[in-house]
Amino acid sequence: MNKRFTLLFSINPFSITIYLTLLIVFVFIFIEPTFLKIVELKTLDLRFKSRGTIKPDNAIVLAVIDEKSLNKEGRWPWPRSKIASLIDYLSDDGAKVIGFDIGFLEPDENSNLKFIDQFEQKIEALRLKDNKIKEFIAKSKLKADNDLILANAIKRSQAKIVLGHFFYMSKAALSYEIEQKDIERQLQRINNSKYPIIMYDGEQGMQIDPFIAEYIAYIPEANIGILSQAADSSGYFNMVADEDGVVRWMPLVFKCGRDIYAPLSIQSAWNYLDQPQLMVKVADYGIQGIRMGERFIPTAEDGKMLINYLGPEKTFPHYSISDIIRGNIPKGTFNDKIVMVGATAIAIYDLRSTPLSSSGEYPGLEIHATVINNIITNNFLKKPKWTTIFDVLAILIIGLFTGLVVRRVGALKGILFSSALFVIYILLGYWLFIYWGIWVNIIYPLLVLVLVYTSLTVYRYLTEEKERKKIKGAFTYYVSSSVVNEMLKHPEKLKLGGDRKELSVLFSDIRGFTTIAEGLTPEELVHLLNEYLTIMTDIVFKYDGTLDKYMGDAIMAIFGAPLDLPDHPIKACHSALEMIEELKNLNQKWIAEGKRPMDIGIGINTGPMMVGNMGSAQRFDFTVMGDSVNLGSRLEGVNKSYKTNIIISEFTFQRVKNEFTCMELDSVRVKGKKRPVRIYSLVGDKNLPGIQEEVINQFNQGITFYKRRKWDNAIHIFENITAMDPDLYAAQVYIDRCFALKKNPPPANWDGVYTMTTK
Repeated sequence: MNKRFTLLFSINPFSITIYLTLLIVFVFIFIEPTFLKIVELKTLDLRFKSRGTIKPDNAIVLAVIDEKSLNKEGRWPWPRSKIASLIDYLSDDGAKVIGFDIGFLEPDENSNLKFIDQFEQKIEALRLKDNKIKEFIAKSKLKADNDLILANAIKRSQAKIVLGHFFYMSKAALSYEIEQKDIERQLQRINNSKYPIIMYDGEQGMQIDPFIAEYIAYIPEANIGILSQAADSSGYFNMVADEDGVVRWMPLVFKCGRDIYAPLSIQSAWNYLDQPQLMVKVADYGIQGIRMGERFIPTAEDGKMLINYLGPEKTFPHYSISDIIRGNIPKGTFNDKIVMVGATAIAIYDLRSTPLSSSGEYPGLEIHATVINNIITNNFLKKPKWTTIFDVLAILIIGLFTGLVVRRVGALKGILFSSALFVIYILLGYWLFIYWGIWVNIIYPLLVLVLVYTSLTVYRYLTEEKERKKIKGAFTYYVSSSVVNEMLKHPEKLKLGGDRKELSVLFSDIRGFTTIAEGLTPEELVHLLNEYLTIMTDIVFKYDGTLDKYMGDAIMAIFGAPLDLPDHPIKACHSALEMIEELKNLNQKWIAEGKRPMDIGIGINTGPMMVGNMGSAQRFDFTVMGDSVNLGSRLEGVNKSYKTNIIISEFTFQRVKNEFTCMELDSVRVKGKKRPVRIYSLVGDKNLPGIQEEVINQFNQGITFYKRRKWDNAIHIFENITAMDPDLYAAQVYIDRCFALKKNPPPANWDGVYTMTTK
């Protein structure tokens, strides 16, 4: 538990991952900055664009006030008699529903009707009693009253007529004062826009008001009374854009006073579907959606519907109103259709930005048509309540999983994994959108992925850079630069503490160094020692060894750590042989300078050791410990007894016997050890002169006689060896030992092992 708390409350990959992931969850649930919200909306737009165009239902067509119509019929607004002609034509052609995305909010401004009114006033002023004149005036009024003409066209239409109106959402939006009676009159005119049923989900639902201020209207701007009374239905054409100005939602419910009103799209679809039962469903958390007969239209809790756009502008068929009223459209084109009437001309300014047309070129009329298409085809986009839980789980899983993987793999694998996860989640969001119509959040899961990956990468860089400096500071003087570079790739191998590994250890020491030092000044001694140690250390580094330490004039080196070396015994032996060769060169130089030559002894052992950083967290040394290390140190000292330069143990010999020429020296018990070990003199590589091979063979035969207690035979062999190689002092050691044992035979259980009494 304490370890977990330490991890949680310190700066490390685990805590970074946890805190960043929880931070993104908190921001997603409680803050949701506008910038991130807009970025997510843009990813939704990309999903629309990547999906391509979907063919709309054939039941929906558009009668448009386009540039062609304006050129032929004149500037907008037109006399309403033209709209009446349009209704007559569409009705006669079999249209089922005609919806207007335009408002008739003021009486028609007709100069002929004004002239007739002025003429009537003059007749009344003259007090003329001619009934024929009055009858003529009345008939002229009827013919000139475009509002009446339009109202009559609406009444006689076989198609259901749905008029459009809009709401002022606040008192401040009005440019004039309005009395309560005028508000009530306006509400009366849109009475056919109200939802007939509000269905609450239990008693708890009845106690809440699901409407937010954004969808509570102040007053409608309705069509003039004569037209409102004539129409079958009406619906508002207000739209709500997101923060970036793009229309992605259609509000399906507006509250004004005590009543709830439907938009133009709902009313048009409802009439097309033969006016099935229509209700708003309210749950304890807000609005669930709209029930229209067997159809259920899902909404957000504030009552807005996510519009399932089908394609760019003109995805629906467009027919110029000028062509329609002039009879240029084939008969039957509008039979059993929903005909939505509105403006697409740029001059009328009813163009919007949508996910598929962000530059403000998408007609508002086509947005209403899209919503109607969604309803009658039952093809909706959804963002149900559970997607919030899905989004939170996605953030948690991606954040934690990214942290878990990135902290365990290298930089390349980390970026490959993160990139793959990035793409996979985008594809998941796309798949849910295309095939299931579900919108899940993409930006927050990707944001946590990027933040966790970036933070852990920066953390790794900073900590690794610190570790690099630490490693360089600790090892630059102890191993070669190539070994340091390799260690930097795997700093985890340098943890405080030890690992048990098989390694080779090399010890070297200068013979008679005290005598040499006595003949030199301190400055000369330091110079001599530095020169010697520099060359010897370079040789160790050359064979990827690690300088464990200097012990006065002695050198301790490790092979196989921290850099793994499968052939560490061979490298240790190469290093020892080259040290002897370089010492010969140094001796020649020193003799020429009038200095005394040096002789060194080297001991090498291979075996299991504890290796690692030993010490405290503040100060430590990279070193090895164990019996195998101690044996290597003892072997260096054994050289003195045989006057050899390099002695290796039987454990090293088994690993290098095929690479080097070695001569068995003895089986000994070094001081402080009970177990005997067979030791060998490392002579050189396999390419030796024939006489040396003969000496080695003779020496091995002599040892065999020695162990069999055949003293005279052994003495004879070793004396021959002395004649062949007077410098091989080990032969004289055996001669002396044989004479002593011949004089004082060993006990019957003698094993031929010599016990060393000195180090």
